[in-house]
Amino acid sequence: MDTVTRPRILVVGAGFAGVGCVRRLERQLAASEAEITLVTPFAYQLYLPLLPQVASGVLTPQSIALSLRRSKKYRTRIIPGGAIGVDLKAKVCVIRTITDEIVNEPYDYIVLAPGSVTRTFDIPGLTEHAFGMKTLAEAAYVRDHVISQLDLADASHDPAERASRLQFVVVGGGYAGTETAACLQLLTHNAVKRYPRIDPALIKWHLIDIAPKLMPELGDKLGSSAQDVLRRRGIDISLGVSIAKAGPEEVTFTDGRVIPTRTLIWTAGVVASPLIATLGAQTLRGRLAVTSHLDLPGQDGVFALGDAAAVPDEAKAANGEEAAVCPPTAQHAMRQGKVVADNVVAKLRGRPTRPYVHKDLGLVVDLGGTDAVSKPLGIELRGLPAQAVARGYHWSALRTGVAKARVLTNWTLNAVAGDDFVRTGFQARRPAKLKDFEYTDSYLTPEQVRAHVEGSGPGSG
Repeated sequence: MDTVTRPRILVVGAGFAGVGCVRRLERQLAASEAEITLVTPFAYQLYLPLLPQVASGVLTPQSIALSLRRSKKYRTRIIPGGAIGVDLKAKVCVIRTITDEIVNEPYDYIVLAPGSVTRTFDIPGLTEHAFGMKTLAEAAYVRDHVISQLDLADASHDPAERASRLQFVVVGGGYAGTETAACLQLLTHNAVKRYPRIDPALIKWHLIDIAPKLMPELGDKLGSSAQDVLRRRGIDISLGVSIAKAGPEEVTFTDGRVIPTRTLIWTAGVVASPLIATLGAQTLRGRLAVTSHLDLPGQDGVFALGDAAAVPDEAKAANGEEAAVCPPTAQHAMRQGKVVADNVVAKLRGRPTRPYVHKDLGLVVDLGGTDAVSKPLGIELRGLPAQAVARGYHWSALRTGVAKARVLTNWTLNAVAGDDFVRTGFQARRPAKLKDFEYTDSYLTPEQVRAHVEGSGPGSG
């Protein structure tokens, strides 16, 4: 084949699923067999489970941002931008580049791995006043904000202002919210020792969730152990409670309590990327409904995986659980990426595809310091053994040796020397909240996608 007639494989998203797929495609296909293109606004893969440790200063941002341009051996073309629509009939993906130009990218095979965005609800003031914990920028920003609250409280002569700056609210009792509250509470606990004018008793952390249990996937015993750790540290846990409204200086809970605070961190789940809605295809709870072979029924050359796809969980189905879908976790996304790559190669070579089957390996929850709860292969662990398993799992899952070296160095340095409690100055200008980071209003409707594709040629702006 010459370069003009090579099949075009377009991968959307550089998360666990997308990068795993691209790297396997590069290994499986000769350069003459296909042209591989990756669409991503950032030329790095973010190791999302370690974001709370970036927010708390245990890890530096660079250590969990794995560069996609570091090695010369990779041949995938990277388009810096975000996919905002897909025309399945025309086989064209509409992309908004980082220069704000809208272009059409034709494809023969498309792998949709755009991931997810923070799930929000129609709560007054939420998107205007809450911080998220979904991107690297948000994690770094939250760290700056939390430390700045200590600085501002220390400088304030108003007891009411000081009290509001020293109260922090985290919404979401899943892994992200629990780890965020645990890690940031340790940050403020350690940092306040350097502020002699601040009474440590004034610092209060609240973790709330509408569900009756924290992290129910852990089971009753480990879930209770996690709650005991948090409560022992002084974190107030409220279950069956959510946010009624949010303001710049206070948050109202659904049970009527009003908490004076300048810090509301929202981690109450995720939903599939808005890109999925532009396809006009069948969805299941907002995720694209695909087969166990990770392809879209009735469409040739369309695959989807990761957080944006409702992938049948064949491992659970084998145990008699009906209509089970894979949870949006890193371990599933990484393995789905490999299966999709193999299935794309199989399609190219006229071979049969294979279904995705993976039995969940367990759960790990890092609560900071020496505290953790883990459930590897169904074995319940607490404390240091659980911490060793949690960090060992994350370390082994990092894709590059450079990232592993950075993370291990950060962990060691933090354990030996502690934190410097330095903020970088992100707070110097206009405050940025949840609505400012994820650009969920950038996507087109299915009708806009068709109109744009029909009105312009491939590759045009």
